[in-house]
Amino acid sequence: MAAALKRGWTPLVAALLIMSVGGAMLVGWRHYDRDYVVSVEDDGSAVTKVVAERFAGASSLKVSEMSGTIQSTAQDVRGFGVLKSDQVVKMPFSVDYFIDVSRIGADDLEWNADSRTLIVNAPDVKAAKPNVDEAGRTLVRTNGLFVTRQAGEELSRSVSAHAQRRAEQEARSPARMARAREFGRAALAKLMTAPLEAAGQGGARVIVTFPAERAGDNREQWDVTTPINEVLANRRADR
Repeated sequence: MAAALKRGWTPLVAALLIMSVGGAMLVGWRHYDRDYVVSVEDDGSAVTKVVAERFAGASSLKVSEMSGTIQSTAQDVRGFGVLKSDQVVKMPFSVDYFIDVSRIGADDLEWNADSRTLIVNAPDVKAAKPNVDEAGRTLVRTNGLFVTRQAGEELSRSVSAHAQRRAEQEARSPARMARAREFGRAALAKLMTAPLEAAGQGGARVIVTFPAERAGDNREQWDVTTPINEVLANRRADR
């Protein structure tokens, strides 16, 4: 019987080992692709782009952080077009997102006693200047028949400038800002927990709005403590 059990476990153990090795290989390839494989356009030329990013939230004035890897490229032409060179660099970067809580005053808070709902009319989320970690470069590829010292220095400056601009564009893109605002809603709701409890209103609903949502008469107020479909249903019921 023991032998039979042993024979039965063997395929299972083998399958688990294969899955484990396969998973490790996949993770390893993703890291290698992120840090060392050059991304190119259809014509084969390298492109400056964000090649990997990761979003994480935090409940403080710094409401969110985006981090990842950026690929930057630059070209240099000298000697009446004879001396051509280019450089591709991959390096990590990070961007912090903040809400200036000091700008939230009494006029920005609305309390509905009937529904026990606190509305916080917050200032918009702001993205800080991206931190491009040039010391953490994972790839530097320079091509050219003869790269002069001046050309190398110019390539390095251009690559850095391109990386900074691309990181700023990515950080302030509508999709990234929308995700940062969602983290901001959760962070502000958590900040309001203590004062609400101190006022004897523990468990009250918190709705956080940002300027674009309050434009004109169209004030979409998103609830961070209950699903949005529940909030909309409650609004219709209140009417």
